[in-house]
This record gives sequence, C-alpha cells and structure tokens, in this order.
Amino acid sequence: MKLRLNPLLRRLGPAGVLGVGILFAAGAFYASALVPLDKEIAAQNAALERLQSRSPFRPASTGGREEPYETVVVDVDDEFSGTVIDKMAMRKAEMTDMRPSGGGKTRLTFSAPSRGLIGYHGEFLSDTRGTGIMNRLFEKYGPYKGSIQGRQNGVLISMEKGAAVAYALNALEERGVLFISPGDLLYEGMIIGENAKIHDLEVNPLKSKQLTNFRASGPKDEGIRLTPPRRMSLEQAIAYIQDDELVEVTPKAIRIRKRFLDPHERKRQSRKMEAA
Repeated sequence: MKLRLNPLLRRLGPAGVLGVGILFAAGAFYASALVPLDKEIAAQNAALERLQSRSPFRPASTGGREEPYETVVVDVDDEFSGTVIDKMAMRKAEMTDMRPSGGGKTRLTFSAPSRGLIGYHGEFLSDTRGTGIMNRLFEKYGPYKGSIQGRQNGVLISMEKGAAVAYALNALEERGVLFISPGDLLYEGMIIGENAKIHDLEVNPLKSKQLTNFRASGPKDEGIRLTPPRRMSLEQAIAYIQDDELVEVTPKAIRIRKRFLDPHERKRQSRKMEAA
C-alpha cells in the first residue's frame, strides 16, 4: 500500500513478502519506514534483511557513469564549522559558499554526491553537539567522484550461539563499544559491537568465569558494572552497515549481522573481492 500511495518509493523485484527486490526511496528514512510495519512478516515471525543503502548511478553521455549530487546547506556554531568542513571534504563534497549567519553561527553550502551523505546526519549532530541544522536538496547528476571512505572502525563479531554473559561482556568492553546487554540472544556471525581498531574481530560473548573449589560469596557476576550498550534505531543501523553486512529486522528486535555468517565463507568472499 505504501508503494502505491507514496511517489517517493519505487520497488523492483518480486512482489512476495519474503522475496528479494530493490527499493528506490528518497533517503534512508523513507526506505526504513516500510520495514517494521509489515504485518504479514510479524504474523509469520519472519525476519526482513536489508543491505546497505546506495545511490542510483546512470550512464554518462561522454562515457563512464554519473551519480546524483545534492546541495547541502548547514548552519552551525562558529566553533564547529572547521570540523564540518573537514568531514564533508572526506565525503567528496565541495564547499560553494561560506558566510556568517548571525548569533555566532556560520552558514556553509556544499555540493556533495548523495552517497557521501549516507549515514552522515547522526555524525553531524554528534560533531555539533546537537546544535547544527542541515538541509539537503537534489541538485543534479554529475561526474562519478570515485571511492568514498566508509566507516573507520571494524566490528566485533560473535563466534558463538546463545545468551550473552556479563563476565564476557565486561572483558570485551576494552575492545570497543558494545551493542548488546547480558542475556541477549546471539548467533554466530552477529555483530555485537564496534571494534576500537580498523579490523573486524571475532569474539566469544558467552565465555563464563572459570569455577574454583572455593565457594563464591554473593550472586553470580556480582560487582560487574557494564557501560550501557549503544542501541541503534532502524535508520541508524541502515546508515551504519558496510557492503558485507545486513540489518535484520524482526517484530521484536533490530540486529546487525555479517552477510555470510560462517567465518570461513567470509574469508573466501573477502579473497574473491580482493582478486576482482
């Protein structure tokens, strides 16, 4: 129904609920709005998996390909303008105007490829401490800008299936930021956190404390205090994932996983990509 009524949504592929298709939408918000509202999926207790968002390319008249560009107008406090300019430059944006907008704020205008802006809004709000305002408008199709650097950090991948253990999560907090809490049900290949380093790391979040002959006083895992996990909305999860990852949506949970759950298959696919 949403596809028939909303001109900003278009779908290619089989019409079945559990089919595979391509959804064209005006931004991640429109695409994600369809996902959690499907009553048929909820009734079947099934999961919907979603790939990373991408911009639609088209052939250029002079050869090669073109991609969509957007005009981005940003109002930020003067102290944050340098950070925003650096971050937009990393995303292949070109600044076309910069002027004071009054009240200690600066207005910045950019011409940026749309795919460079995927996932940036949350980072923008963090960089400006929630005070920045961003407006985007389709500008044109222009020359392909080449590869754009994605997420800087790797992820923590569960290598076991079962319920997460507080003792194991306490040790893993040194490795990065966790997305899960003790007792959460996990499976092999599920992403449970963000690594502090650039590479992906397979970890065991089910590891329990070794028992001894001495009777422990107090309840199990007493004294373990964990940092609250980072919980992502559907829009944030869609913006977060890389090409080899999926967002898994069920009626009760939003999870992030590797496309290939088996670690050996992930290595084989990685080698194929490097050789291509």
